[in-house]
Amino acid sequence: MTGIHGRRGPFTDGDTVQLTDPKGRMHTITLREGAAFHSHKGKVDHDDLIGQPEGSVVRSNTGTAYVALRPLLIDYTLSMKRGATIVYPKDAAQVLVEADIFPGARVVEAGAGSGAMSNWLLRAVGEGGMVHSYERRADFAEIARKNVERFHGGPHPAWKLTVGDLVEELDETDVDRVFLDMLAPWECLDAVADALIPGGLVCCYVATTTQLSRVVEQLREDPRFYEPRSWETMLRTWHVEGLAVRPDHRMIGHTGFLVVARRLADGAEAPERRRRPAKGAYGKDFTAAREQDRRAAGTEGTPAEEVRALATDAVVPEAPRGDGDAGGAVDASGPQTPGDDTADASPRVPGDDARG
Repeated sequence: MTGIHGRRGPFTDGDTVQLTDPKGRMHTITLREGAAFHSHKGKVDHDDLIGQPEGSVVRSNTGTAYVALRPLLIDYTLSMKRGATIVYPKDAAQVLVEADIFPGARVVEAGAGSGAMSNWLLRAVGEGGMVHSYERRADFAEIARKNVERFHGGPHPAWKLTVGDLVEELDETDVDRVFLDMLAPWECLDAVADALIPGGLVCCYVATTTQLSRVVEQLREDPRFYEPRSWETMLRTWHVEGLAVRPDHRMIGHTGFLVVARRLADGAEAPERRRRPAKGAYGKDFTAAREQDRRAAGTEGTPAEEVRALATDAVVPEAPRGDGDAGGAVDASGPQTPGDDTADASPRVPGDDARG
């Protein structure tokens, strides 16, 4: 049941229902005639729910009230059985928006894990699209299959699950989007480039800055991809009780980095991105500047040592100054601080010996 069917109307046998107790604890059950839900708060008969409208309140035999609702996908994602770590909802939402997952899209996912992202992708592409998920581990693939089929009430017509390595198994050549959730996504970029249509998009989900740096540099060095973008998302909820309106004490911080890049047409050569090397970008451990960075900085053919010197000695244009200020270039490292040798480096405050 992938569309409106199973999402509206009274509860029926086989429906997945979420019971929430007065303390906000959620319990997910699948309705079966004659069955019962048991907890330390008593027993709730499934027959008391079958035929009731969604949003009903049912009581256990000890009097505890439960609100009965069909679970949202976000609730199901956070409560389902896991093998591998999931892509959390805040990141899944960014993937759907930034990767522009549209109805009818043909999407390849590598690293199905527990099936969390598979569910979000299937929700976005609909029955007219295609999501082909790859997973190297058979045990994770089985968990993903059960989680997807349980949420959708059976096999999804747009979903295909393959146990194996993306590089070895990928045979699609008309793919709109590719999502990579794995330890070393840069190892799959050749296969991804061959599968993507011109204008297609690859999205990578990585956990560490080391992975982030490597996949971004690999995408930049591959002429088939256009300049990658990278970011992370943080989510902060708020406490609202009467006049007490403030951020919650806890927030969902770093869970992973996202990187997206577009596929260029075969034979196309993207214009070089004009950017000055950042100060310290070519440090002592830097051995060879990439040619595109040298061309962008106007240092093509210059030895690496001189490139480092240029980056270190970079200055910003002279800024306008008020009366009494000395002219000249300002160091790129930023404004002077008290204690620097330069006079007038910081504004005077009351109590200084000098009076204006």
